[in-house]
Amino acid sequence: MSLNQLLSSIGNIIPLNKSEKEELSQRVVERKIKRKQFILQESDICKHYTFVAEGYCRKYKVDDKGTEHNLQFIAENDWITEINSFYFETPSRVFIEAMEPAVILQISKPDLIYLYSSSPKFNRIFRVIIENRFAELEERVLHNISSTAEERYLAFIRTYPQLSSRIPNTQIASYLGITPEFLSKIRKNLKLV
Repeated sequence: MSLNQLLSSIGNIIPLNKSEKEELSQRVVERKIKRKQFILQESDICKHYTFVAEGYCRKYKVDDKGTEHNLQFIAENDWITEINSFYFETPSRVFIEAMEPAVILQISKPDLIYLYSSSPKFNRIFRVIIENRFAELEERVLHNISSTAEERYLAFIRTYPQLSSRIPNTQIASYLGITPEFLSKIRKNLKLV
């Protein structure tokens, strides 16, 4: 089931032939993850690109005061990694944690490099995945420097429509850079409009 989701997701970018599908299926490892289990911890080297088949995950940073800052949420049929740590083999600056029981498929850097060399399609597929993530990040940065908290919340709803009801208010507030109380006020005001 999970492998079919992965193949379908990749097929939406570029269709794979039978041998490419087999090659990919031999290079991914499926894992079942418990709620609150880490996929990556700060200071570890990120060794995998992770496809989320079930559940959702968050990527976050803990500052010097111990405050968590959510950077990204990833739900079913999407990818997550710590790109700097993965490519440069440096200690991760973030945590990646399952927020619900999850099923993930992971591909290691050596296996990914093998796929790049075995078929140009894989190089293109992962480039599209990275470009999409970069565009999402750029959009978020622009919202953070030029939008009101209400506008950021509405952008969050557009970016994560399938997750907005699954993510606790405290986590959404952390992502938006506001307090949970201010988020409640924004939601209340939006219901009046």
